[in-house]
Amino acid sequence: MWRVFLVAVLVFAVDQASKVWIVWHLNLAGNLSMDVLPPWLNLRMAWNQGMNFGLFSNDAEVTRWLLIAIALGVSGWVWVWIRRTPHSPRVQLSAGLLIGGALGNVVDRVLYGAVADFLNMSCCGIENPFAFNVADVAIFAGALGLVLFSGQGGPEATGGPGRRGKTP
Repeated sequence: MWRVFLVAVLVFAVDQASKVWIVWHLNLAGNLSMDVLPPWLNLRMAWNQGMNFGLFSNDAEVTRWLLIAIALGVSGWVWVWIRRTPHSPRVQLSAGLLIGGALGNVVDRVLYGAVADFLNMSCCGIENPFAFNVADVAIFAGALGLVLFSGQGGPEATGGPGRRGKTP
């Protein structure tokens, strides 16, 4: 469990620090855009009241609290699930990424009413109109990791530590 907790805290801290630094210290909230390494990396301010790509952002106040509840519910469920049975380090890492990212976006929704998105990447003549943040990357990577790794290897696949597939 220490691995899940450590990864979640690290992701949460990096996400919140990047938001404070870029949105407030560099004043992206006021400037709205900054080119860093065009077109590959740009900073574009977007206050996302909905989900990914601005989905479900129509009724902002209802959506805000619904998304907070969902993020807390999913984070709590993953935490309980990961505590109940032993899991491989990859699954623990994935759970920590998802939990840390989800909690980072929850803090934004509570404090600002929306998630601060600012990273924008384009390539190869394709202009990406969307922005995201560190928490979004962690949530995506964590969810993908849980899907890919939760049924493979590790203690849960062998019946627990020292059991190497023996049936009781």
